[in-house]
Amino acid sequence: MKAPLARLFDPKSIAIVGASTAPEKPGYQMVKAFEKFPGQIYPVNPRGGELLGFEIYKSLSDLPEPVDLIAMVVPPTASADVLREAAKCGAGAAFMVSGGFSETGGDGHKRQAEIIKICHDGGIRLLGPNTSGFMRPSKKLFCTFLPAAAGLKPGNIGIVAQSGGINITMAFMANEQKLGISLSVGIGNGADVNVADAIEYLAEDPATDVIAVHLEGIADGRNLFDTIRRTVTRKPIVALPVGRSDLSGFAESHTGNLMGAYELTCAGLKQAGAVVVGTTTALIDAAHALSNSRLSPAAEPGVGILTGQAGPGLLMADQLRTAGIVVPAIGAETIAKIAGLLPPLTYLKNPVDTGRPLESFGEVCSALAQDHVVDALLVYALHEADSVDFADAIGSAADLSGKPCVYGTQGMNKDIGPLIKALEKRGVTAIPSPDRAALATRALVEDARAQFRILTSPPDISNHNSTEATLPRLPDEASAKDFIGTMGISTPQRFVCSSREEARSALKKIPGAAVVKILDPRVTHKTETGGVHLGIRTAKQLAAALDQIDSINSGTRKKRYLVEAMAPPGLEVIVGARNDESWGPVVLLGLGGTTAEVLEDVSIRLASVSKTEAHAMIDELKSSALFSGFRGTPQADKEALANIIVSVSRIVLEAPGVREIDLNPVRVYEKGAGALALDALIIN
Repeated sequence: MKAPLARLFDPKSIAIVGASTAPEKPGYQMVKAFEKFPGQIYPVNPRGGELLGFEIYKSLSDLPEPVDLIAMVVPPTASADVLREAAKCGAGAAFMVSGGFSETGGDGHKRQAEIIKICHDGGIRLLGPNTSGFMRPSKKLFCTFLPAAAGLKPGNIGIVAQSGGINITMAFMANEQKLGISLSVGIGNGADVNVADAIEYLAEDPATDVIAVHLEGIADGRNLFDTIRRTVTRKPIVALPVGRSDLSGFAESHTGNLMGAYELTCAGLKQAGAVVVGTTTALIDAAHALSNSRLSPAAEPGVGILTGQAGPGLLMADQLRTAGIVVPAIGAETIAKIAGLLPPLTYLKNPVDTGRPLESFGEVCSALAQDHVVDALLVYALHEADSVDFADAIGSAADLSGKPCVYGTQGMNKDIGPLIKALEKRGVTAIPSPDRAALATRALVEDARAQFRILTSPPDISNHNSTEATLPRLPDEASAKDFIGTMGISTPQRFVCSSREEARSALKKIPGAAVVKILDPRVTHKTETGGVHLGIRTAKQLAAALDQIDSINSGTRKKRYLVEAMAPPGLEVIVGARNDESWGPVVLLGLGGTTAEVLEDVSIRLASVSKTEAHAMIDELKSSALFSGFRGTPQADKEALANIIVSVSRIVLEAPGVREIDLNPVRVYEKGAGALALDALIIN
C-alpha cells in the first residue's frame, strides 16, 4: 500500500539538494522559489556556505531534523545516492526535476528502476523524475525552478498534468483569467506518483472543487478509470488527452485500426465520468465553469439561452445542439411573460433574442432561468457602458433560480474586466467569447450526464470466470465462428473444405448463391488479398474462385476453403474487442464492411458491457438514424445487435488468451429478424 501524499504536497520542511549560489542555475532558482515558504528550508551542497539568507548544509545527514520533502536538483547519475541518503534520514517525499530516465530508453530505464526500488524500500513518495514540480499558492509552496510561479493566486481549481510544461502553462492560463489554483502538479515520468494518485489526493483536498487533467499516455488505464469514477460523484473532472494524430497503421484487424490510443483514452475517460476537451483553453474554461457551480445529476439537462445579439446566440445554440445538448422549448407561460417585457420583433422562444438589451433584460433573464425545462442558463451580450447593469441583471437571475449561469461577452478589456469580476463574485462564470461560453456550458451539462450515468448504471468491469468453450491455438474463420456460436452469435451455414472436390460438393448443398473464402489463419485481410468471392452459383464460377485463392501466397502448403451460404442484404456493422495493455478488455461498435476505417464511426466501452450500455453504444453512433428506420427503411434489430455486443464483451473477458476479436461485417436485419456475423477473426 502506498504512503499518503501529505509529506509531498503539504510539507513542513524542505531540503534542496543541489542548491547553487550561481543565479543562472536551477539550484539557485529552486531555493529562491521557496523564499516565502513558511516552513523550514535547508539548502544542501557539499561546498556549504550561505544562500539567500539560508545556511547551506553539506549533506542531508547534517540537517537538524528529518525533512518532509527533498527537492532534487542533481544529475540523473547522482539521484540514487541522494535518495538512499534521504531514506536513511527519514525523508517522506522527493521530487526530481532532472531527466535522463525512462524517457531516454537504454540506461535510463535501469536508472528509473533503481530509484523506484530505493523509494519503495525507504517509504519515500517520489514525484518525477523529469517533472516541473508543483505549486500550491495557499501554502506559499512553489516547488519549481520557475520563481515567477510565486505570483499565482490561490483558488479551487486543481491541475494535474503529465507534462511539466503543460502544468506550468495551465497554471498561468488560469491566472490570466483571474482564476486561482489549489494545486498544480506536473507528473513527469510518473515513476511513483502518477495521475491517479494526484487525482485521489485532490479528491480529498477541501480546497479543491474541480480537477483539470492533462494526459499524454496512460500506463494503467483501469486504475485511472476507477479513480475518476470514484471521484466524479464528489468533484467534477475535466480531461485533455493528447495524441489525436497517433494512427495505428495497418493492424491485423479492423478493430485494431479503429481503436487507436487516443480514441480508446477518450472513450475510457468519458465512461469513467470525465468531461473530455480538446484544447488547453477549453480545459481551463470547462474547469472555470465547474469551479463556480455544478449541475445535479440528470439524463438530459436543458439549457436556456438568452442573447442581446442574434448572431452570437445562434452560434451558441448551434454549438450546443451539435454536441447533442438539449436547448428545450420553453413553456407558454414563460413566453407570455417575456413577451410582456420585450418590444415586438424579438424572438421569444429558446434561444431568447432580446435585441439591444433594455432595462427589462434582468427580468427576462430571471423568467427564462425559472422555466422548469431550463437547468442551466447561457447568456450573451456585448458590453455597452450606457446599457444595462449586467452584473446585477444576470447575478440576480442566477440567485433567484439557483441554477448555474454562464455569461459570454465582448468589449474593451478595461470595460469588461470590472464586469467579469463583479459577475464572478456572484458565482456567474463570465467568459469573453460566445463559443467559449458555449463550451463551458457544455461542460456543465456533460458533467451532469456523467453523474447520472454513474449513479444509475454502475459498470461491471470485474473479472469473469473463463468460458468452458476452447479455441485452437491459431483459430481460422471456421473455428472462430464455431466458438462465437457457443456464445449465442449466429453465423451463416458453412462447409469447411480441404479439396476442390469437397468445395464442389458443398456448393450443391447450399440453396442460392454462395460465398467462397480462403480458410487460413495467416490471412487476416482476406478481401484485400483476393481471398473472398461472392455470388458463386455454378461449377465454373467456383473453379475460377478457387484458382484465385490457390494463387495467394500465404505460406500454407495446401489450401483450405470455406464455402458459405450468401446472406441477404442488411445494415452492416463491425463489432470488435481487444485486450488493451493499459485499459484491459475493451469493446468496439462501428459502421462496418470494407469501409470501416474510412468512416471511423465508432463507439467504445470498457468491458464488461451490459445490455443497456450496448444499446447506448448503438445510439451514440453518428449513423444511429440508420437503425431507427431512415427514409422509409425498416427499423433494424437493435436488440439482436445489442446481444452480439454483450456476447463479444463476454468473450474478451472470459476466453483465455484472446487478444483481439473482429466480427466484420455483422449484418443486422429488420426488427425481429436477427443479425448474422458474416466474418469472424480471433487473434490469440
